[in-house]
Amino acid sequence: MTQAGAVRRPSLPAHLGSAFSLADARDAGVSASRLRAQDVEIPFRGVRARRERVETLGAEGLIRERAHRYAQRMTEHEFFTHATAAVLWDLPVPISLLGAERLDVGVHWPRRAPASRAIRGYSLRPELVRLQAHPRRGFSLASPASVWAQSPAFLTRVEDVVALGDAATRVPLHPDDPPALATVSQLQAALDAGRRTGIALLRRALPLIDPRARSRPETWLRLLLRTAGMPAPGVNLDVVVNGRWLAQVDLAYPAHRLALEYEGEHHLTDAAQWARDIARVERLTEAGWRVIRVTKRDVFSTPGVLVARVRRALAERE
Repeated sequence: MTQAGAVRRPSLPAHLGSAFSLADARDAGVSASRLRAQDVEIPFRGVRARRERVETLGAEGLIRERAHRYAQRMTEHEFFTHATAAVLWDLPVPISLLGAERLDVGVHWPRRAPASRAIRGYSLRPELVRLQAHPRRGFSLASPASVWAQSPAFLTRVEDVVALGDAATRVPLHPDDPPALATVSQLQAALDAGRRTGIALLRRALPLIDPRARSRPETWLRLLLRTAGMPAPGVNLDVVVNGRWLAQVDLAYPAHRLALEYEGEHHLTDAAQWARDIARVERLTEAGWRVIRVTKRDVFSTPGVLVARVRRALAERE
């Protein structure tokens, strides 16, 4: 007994997880009154979830959690698609475009698009969207190549379509890197599968994709230099001097011994990463390289200033 003689409610069975279908709850012997308790919420019809704080998850984390909850009621014909599938594959989508309040859920035509609270439903021709099971979560979603081919429906900038393609085809450069999700040939096949929204944008983006790219800001930086008429830099280039490996730099002009390093916010907040950055720059400087350290503001707010810096550095090191 608790205070005021209230009866302590029984715990929900652990095997149900953070979200579960009504059918699974009933099979586990959970009563209807227990499912109406304040620590249980109703994210979708036929689904219950443990009431937990999700404010700290961030936009991508919130989409993953909502997808997990919706998956408890998905039919065998439904799958995640478009921007939702991109997030589930850990492909880069600008936070401002995510629309975390709605999930993208599709079926193959001629089935009717799903209709439910807080989802965007699609009826998609089978030839335009190949399906895969998520390797960790098990539910069905559009393949990485299909998501890239869908991206002009939710991305408007060629830089972001290229960045998504870079991430989808990213080849492992280190022993602990995961395998690529797709190949450039698979992206080409997805582009050629039929008429698509934004196919002109896809055709512009495909030749610009580089599977060695590591992040969306790096992709934007690379394309910024290209648009400015600069020579194409090496991407994640290993710098070796007299048989000694010094560093792998984000972008490089080896003939000029000029490196561009993008400094994400974690470089400033992670003390160990900051120390590695300093040591790497010192090694390169001692070997006669110049390192231009680039920030988010340089790429997205003052790109013209950055281009002028790089142009001057190249001219000085001719």
